Amino acid sequence: MTATDSTKHQKSKALKPGSRRPAKELCSECGLCDTYYIHYVKESCAFLTQHIAELEAEIHGRSRNLDNPDDWYFGVSQNMMAAKKKEPIEGAQWTGIVSSIAIEMLEKGIVEGVVCVQNTKEDRFQPMPIIARNREEILAAKVNKPTLSPNLSVLEQIEQSGMKRLLVIGVGCQIQALRTVEKKLGLEKLYVLGTPCVDNVSRAGLQKFLDTTSRSPETVVSYEFMQDFNVHFKHEDGSEEKVPFFGLNTKELKDVFAPSCLSCFDYVNSLADLVVGYMGAPFGWQWIVVRNDTGQEMLDLVMDQLNTQPVMSQGNRKEAVQQSIPAYEKGVTLPMWAAKLMGVFIERIGPKGLEYARFSIDSHFTRNYLYVKRNYPEKLEAHVPEYAKRIVGQYKLPES
Repeated sequence: MTATDSTKHQKSKALKPGSRRPAKELCSECGLCDTYYIHYVKESCAFLTQHIAELEAEIHGRSRNLDNPDDWYFGVSQNMMAAKKKEPIEGAQWTGIVSSIAIEMLEKGIVEGVVCVQNTKEDRFQPMPIIARNREEILAAKVNKPTLSPNLSVLEQIEQSGMKRLLVIGVGCQIQALRTVEKKLGLEKLYVLGTPCVDNVSRAGLQKFLDTTSRSPETVVSYEFMQDFNVHFKHEDGSEEKVPFFGLNTKELKDVFAPSCLSCFDYVNSLADLVVGYMGAPFGWQWIVVRNDTGQEMLDLVMDQLNTQPVMSQGNRKEAVQQSIPAYEKGVTLPMWAAKLMGVFIERIGPKGLEYARFSIDSHFTRNYLYVKRNYPEKLEAHVPEYAKRIVGQYKLPES
C-alpha cells in the first residue's frame, strides 16, 4: 500500500452532527461517520455491507462451520466458560471482568490506550467515548451504557496520536466497522474485547422504556434482561428491582428499539478476540468466549482473579420461541400477577446456560428477520448472514 493509499481517508470530511447518515434510519450511530473514516463507510457499515464470514476468516483464521449448529449461535471459538471475579469491583455491572482486563493490559504496558465509554456529567445514560490511559478513566467507564454509542468517533484521535497498541471495547456493529478499517489506523496491534448486545435504544427510547417499566425511572443506574426472565434494575440507593419479561408493555415498547437493532444478526460480537457478557452463563455468572489466540492472551491476564466453571446447557427453548413469535406480533402483555407466576414457572423448567442464549438469539433473530423482510425486502438476501438464515429456518414464521 502506498503512502497516498494509506492516508487518502484523511481528505474526507466527517458528517456534521444531525446530518443524514449513509445507512439512513438503519444507522446505529457507531461513530465512524463522525470521522474522516467515513471514506470507507460503504464497506465498513454493518447495515450497508454485511461481510461477517469474510472478516471472521481474516481475524480468527476461519469462519463459522455451517455444519455445526453451535457455530451458528456462538461464532468461532476456541474456548468458553462461565466466570466471576473473586473480588468484584464495586459498582460494576456484574463483577468487573471487562474493567479488570482493560486495567491489566494498560498497566502492564500491553496497550497504550483503551477505547471505552464513560457518561457525560449532565446525563448518566448519555455515552461519552474516550481513550482511557489510566485505571481511573477505565473505572469511570464501568457499567453498560444502554443507548446507541458513537465509540468509533475517537478513531481520528487514535491515528493522530501515533498510538501503536490499542484495546477497543465495543458491540458487534461497532466492531464490524472497526475491523474493516483496522489496517488504516497505523496500529501495530489491535485488541478487541467485545460485549454481547441485545436491543439498544436511543436516549429518548431509553427514557420511554424506563418510564414504562421501572417503579423509579429517575434513580435507575443500570439494567439488564437476565437469564431468570426478569429485567433487573439497579438503583442509586443500591436497591434492585425485578420486572418479569412477560409483564412488559409490549405494545408501548415495540417502537423504542433502534431500527439498526431490529435488523442486527450479530448479538454475540462475532469479530471480537474475546467476548464477556452474561447471555450463555448461569444466573449470577458471566459468559466468556475466547475466539482466537489474542483473546486467550487477554483472558490469561486475569485468570488468577476469577472463579470459573464449565458452560452448561439445560432445557429446550424451541416451543417457547415458536409461541413467542405470534405473541410479540400481537403485543401480548400479561397482568403482573400472571407475569410473575409465569416467570417463576419458566425459571424452574425453562432454558438455562447456553440454551438460554439460544432462546434469546432465536426469539430475536426471528423477530429481526421479519422486520427486515417487511421493511427492507430488497436487503433481505444480502443482509442476513447464512448462519442466521439457518437459525430462523428452524421456525414457522407468518407469511407476511
